[in-house]
Parts: sequence; C-alpha cells; structure tokens
Amino acid sequence: MGTKAATFIILALYVATMVSIGIYTSKRTKSTEDFMLGGRSVGSWLTAFSYGTTYFSAVVFIGYAGQFGWMYGLSAAWVGIGNAIIGSLIPFFLIGRRTRLMSNHLGAKTMPDFFEKRFGSSALKTASALIVFIFLIPYTASVYNGLSRLFGMVFDLGENGHIIIILLMALLSAAYVTLGGYKATALNDFFQGIIMLIGIGTVVGLTMAKKNGLAEAADALNLISDNKTPTGTLGSLFGPDPINLLGVVILTSLGTWGLPQMVQKFYAIKDEEAIKKGAVISTIFALVVAGGSYFTGGFVRLYNTTAENGGTGAAFDETGAPIYDMMIPELLKQAMPNILIGLIVVLVLSASLSTLSSLVLTSSSTLTNDLIKPRIKNFDDKKQMLIMRVFIAIFLVISVIIASNKNAQISTLMSYSWGALSGAFLGPFLYGLFMKKTSKAACWVSFILGVGISMAHMILFRLDISAFEGIKNSVASIDCKLALLSPINAGAFAMIISLIAVPIVSMFTKAPDDKTVNNAFSSLVKIR
Repeated sequence: MGTKAATFIILALYVATMVSIGIYTSKRTKSTEDFMLGGRSVGSWLTAFSYGTTYFSAVVFIGYAGQFGWMYGLSAAWVGIGNAIIGSLIPFFLIGRRTRLMSNHLGAKTMPDFFEKRFGSSALKTASALIVFIFLIPYTASVYNGLSRLFGMVFDLGENGHIIIILLMALLSAAYVTLGGYKATALNDFFQGIIMLIGIGTVVGLTMAKKNGLAEAADALNLISDNKTPTGTLGSLFGPDPINLLGVVILTSLGTWGLPQMVQKFYAIKDEEAIKKGAVISTIFALVVAGGSYFTGGFVRLYNTTAENGGTGAAFDETGAPIYDMMIPELLKQAMPNILIGLIVVLVLSASLSTLSSLVLTSSSTLTNDLIKPRIKNFDDKKQMLIMRVFIAIFLVISVIIASNKNAQISTLMSYSWGALSGAFLGPFLYGLFMKKTSKAACWVSFILGVGISMAHMILFRLDISAFEGIKNSVASIDCKLALLSPINAGAFAMIISLIAVPIVSMFTKAPDDKTVNNAFSSLVKIR
C-alpha cells in the first residue's frame, strides 16, 4: 500500500471518529448552557486536554516552530517551557478558581458577558463581543494556512490545492461543533490530544536520530552562521537573540490569560478539584506538545538548505530568503519514514481542528449571546442555538477567504490576533477578578490600546501603503534590539501595556457601584 493510500485510510478513520462524537453528543445537548459550556460539568482530564489542544495547533507546529527554530535554534525550546509554566500552570492556579466561581455566580457564559455583569456596562459587552469576532478570524485563518502547507507537501495538490484543504477542514470542524457544541469539542479534544502526544514524541525522536543524536546535532547547529546569526549560537542555551526570544515567550504564554477561547475553559470546569488536577495535566501536556514542537523546530537549519548547498531549496524563495512556513514540512519529509507520514498528518490535523472548534464556538456563542440575544424579544434556547450555528458558518467562510491568500504568513496572522485580543482583555479580566476598584474607564482604555497598537502596527509596518514608506524606512534604520517591525513584539507590548494601564486608570476613575461589585465578589468569600 502506498503512502498516500495509507494516509487517506488513516484520515478517513479519523474523520469518522470526529463526526461520530459530534452525533453522540448532539443527543445530550439540550440547552444553550450545554452547547456553550457543556452544562458547566466538564472534568479535569477533558478540561486540561481541551485547554491544551485549543492552545496548540498548526500555527505552533508548522508556523512558529519553523520560524523560531530557524531564528533561534535550540533555544526556541524556551518558548515551549514558557507555554507550559506561564501559559498553562499559572493561569489554572491563579485565575481558574476565581473565574469558575465568579462567572457561575454572575451567570456569565462568555467573556463579554462577564465584562457586562462584572462592571455593569452593556456597552463593554458589545465592544468586547465585536473585538472577539473580528480578531479571532485571522487566528483561524492562520490555522488553516498551517494545515494547507502540510497537506500540500503530502498530497501534491497543485497550485490551488490549499484552497481545497481549507474548505474540507472548515466543513469538518463546522460539522462536529454544530452537532454537539462544547461537549463534542471537549471529547474530540481529548481524543485529539492523545494523538498529539504520540505524534510529537515520535517526531522528536526521529528528528534527532536522523542527525545522530542531540550532541552531534547541537554541534552541527553551532557551525552555522549568517549575517544575523553568529557562529556558536544556534546550539546554545539562549540562542543568538534572547531579547526577541523573550518577546515570543511573552506573546505565546502570557496571552492565554486574556484570550476568550482559553479563559472560557474555566467557566465550564466542574469543581475545584478538577482545577487542581487539570493544572498538572495541562502543564505536562504543554511541556510535551509545545516543548517538543519548538525543540523539533530548533533542528530545521540542518534539514533545510538551498539547492546550491545540496538541499531541495523548497523552503526558500527565488531570492534565497527562507519561507518559514515550509521549514517543518520539509523537515518531516526528510526525517520521517513514509509509513509514518499519515500519523504526522493526523497529528497536525488533530492539533488544528481542536483549536478551530474552540475558535468557532467562542466566536459564534459570543455574537449570539452578547450581540443578538439582548436585542431580540422571546429569544429562546432553540432560536439561540440555531443562530449560533449560522454564525459558525459565517465565521468559517470569512476565515477561509483570508486563509486562501498563500502569502499570509502564519506567525503574522496569529500575532495580530493574540496581540489585539489579549492586549484588550488581559488587564480588565485579570484585575476584574482580583481588584474591586477596577473601573469601566480602565476597561475602555485597555480595549482601545490593545486594538489600537495592533492595528497601528499592521497599517504602519505590514500593509503596502506608500504614504507610510518614510516611517517604515526610518524605523527600520534604527539599530535596536526591540525589533519594532515585529508583530510578535507589538503583541507582547500590547499585553504588558494592558497590565500597566488598567490599575493606573482605575486609580483616577470611578469604580462600578457597590451593589454590582459586591455581587460579583460575593462568590469569592470562601477564598482565603
């Protein structure tokens, strides 16, 4: 049996399993609470795996691992460690319990719903719902982009083949989310998480074995240099550029604290014991999946060389510049035996579909619950679930259109999405859980700064607008380690600004009325 035939069979079994879970859970989804939050009764294992599989997708395994492995070498593994500790362990213990108790007490089903009931402002709810819908779209597009890169390598689908893959993945993710909602997503995430753990372990082992082990691979990396990478740094502990590496750690780790698709996992968790167990499980999961992905990425320079240097040249453009999104697919092509390619395809598909399901569910439930429901009378559960399913389709169509642009770089799309979302929500949500004096004005300032920084950076440095060429050239000529042209650092900067701005603005502006604040914090009286 050929590689493609075996891969098709594995994919068919995988798809059948996903859809079957959707059909199974659809019979147990009776209300909007079930559809959006699984009835708030999800246990530790399902929550931890759902958190982890939502966190990591083709964006990490294909886009970020390829780009940062090329740029930072083996030190890129620090990103995975940061994701495990800062992005998984700390939020479970720091905000998990408070989020569960306060959101349950307030009856909040989404992050915008939380903002309205915590701060007594329907305008905050509307604004945050719009931010969620708009800025989850580029993240979803980046996931599709990563999937299409890998499938293109395996199946050689031609010039427009990536569009076919994107459409098929959109239909599959829509199918099981539409059928079963959060319960289908959580069960599928558990199944997909197991595949991810097995797949990443296999990839790491074979990638190192192909280069005669870690010691020899690190020595080989230390011999590589270019105009941005001194000799002896790619195999070192902190790599050639630790400052910009720190920016990646902040964006991809701290960002989870303010992302609606991540935070809402705590809304649905069953009890406090599940939070404690979930913290440990999700941290181990992140160490294996994220740590393994970025560690594998550290080897890409050993597998990707230009045709002039004896390589295939497939991961470089006509000028010889690296195409980061092609780095990992080329590594896999060389490191993996043909018989295991099907496993790798399912690995990336599992990582991506689990993320996609959470993104489309978060977006559709936010729009329906926070924008449509308050404006329509007699909007019962049946109508609400119907509208949510319609929005799932609309959200996916827009994402597919963006992802169809092959020039859209995976890391750039994700950076703007995470930067805007967490830059807007991180401060208001975190301080809203802990600080009674957090004000509505502070929330608005954070919303404006988070979205504003991301949009300004996109316009000034990423869009091809001649009026800004002078500004771009001036900034590009500044020799500074902060790399102002990087959307990753712009996103990290937006998050840090949110954490600084919210308490400062709250000091000089009025907090919500005592009744609203005391009602929110009454759920936390047992916390010592």
